Amino acid sequence: MKLLHTSDWHLGRTLYSKKERQEEHTAFLAWLLGTIQENSIDLLIIAGDVFDTASPSSTAQKMYYDFLINVRKAGCENVIVVGGNHDSPSFLNAPKDILAALNVTVIGNATENPEDEMIVVTDRNGNPLAIVCAVPFLRERDISRFTEGENYSDRSRRINENIKKHYEAIAQLAENKRKELGVAVPIIATGHLPVAGGKRNDDDGVRETYIGNIEAVGNDIFPDTFDYVALGHYHIPSVIKDHIRFCGSPIPMGFGEVGQKKQVYLVEFNERRSIETIEIPVFQRLESIVGDKKFIAQRLSELKKTGDSVWAEVIYTGNEIFPDLSSWVNEQIADSNIEVLKLQNRQYLNEVLTQADAADSLDELNEMEVFDRLLEKNNIPDEQKTELKALYKEIIDGLHLQNMVL
Repeated sequence: MKLLHTSDWHLGRTLYSKKERQEEHTAFLAWLLGTIQENSIDLLIIAGDVFDTASPSSTAQKMYYDFLINVRKAGCENVIVVGGNHDSPSFLNAPKDILAALNVTVIGNATENPEDEMIVVTDRNGNPLAIVCAVPFLRERDISRFTEGENYSDRSRRINENIKKHYEAIAQLAENKRKELGVAVPIIATGHLPVAGGKRNDDDGVRETYIGNIEAVGNDIFPDTFDYVALGHYHIPSVIKDHIRFCGSPIPMGFGEVGQKKQVYLVEFNERRSIETIEIPVFQRLESIVGDKKFIAQRLSELKKTGDSVWAEVIYTGNEIFPDLSSWVNEQIADSNIEVLKLQNRQYLNEVLTQADAADSLDELNEMEVFDRLLEKNNIPDEQKTELKALYKEIIDGLHLQNMVL
């Protein structure tokens, strides 16, 4: 049985609200179909964040549905899609009965009965190939209830414990199902959540998922029952344990991922498990150019000579006062295929702003980061910060939920 693990497509995403990523995503999905056909994949798992927003555009939706139709033509008989924290559960679930006719199983959100998240994957003759515990992003309201008088620390502990209990319950159901089948098929789990050991950078656009002090859960939440755990949420490929992995996003989410190799995992089960990394081609070149005037000029000249289409960020860090950076950069890239999407003059910023204010422009920060900056500027005591951030997170989650309903 051959499994292909992918996640975090973020269809509909733009780069710094300036560049559509449609061409990159179209190229990736075409490449993925070719990879599925070339490797005779039996099962494709998409581990959450199919879309970038809860209300994806018609273009993003068409890419998704066209791909699911073409997967079977590429020879893959089974597809499992789980919801991520960016996805709207109701939106993903809406066509699930229709998609089931294509052997596409969609689990948009946690179900009341964990058994509904367990799928027996079969070949075209009905023979079992694997049992998949298709666990989506676990929202707090799906796995636990607020307790009156509960403090911040208790709430965090409750969330963590209930995530672990959810995985333990579905693992037990899977073990029972395997005994019932009488066939030693692998048991595979999915997850869309922050797991300790996963890699991040400051420019990845990953939203915090849980309130409390849960920055990441430990890998001990996954019982030994699981032969492979296909994770989503972090955009950088990470091996937590050999059989517990984040495959990362298929395209860079920001300039912080320049030069990073994107990949999917091919997991094959015969007498033993083997895992192969398949590198995803670069569909749009990104460049981060950080340095003084001489370095920036040299690097732009090198890129210009290639004739490649390049999206770049240029950050000037020299000591010389450089008030006309924008005009100068435009002169350097004239008559080329280079587009500068982010331009920053650190020397100028340091002259007019404090260190804390200079780091990012507003369109590069998420709502929690903006709130963090506000708390810092107003010298809010640490103990108050913790409580205020928890309350603010509840408001943001409520707004996201309201948007999903609308």
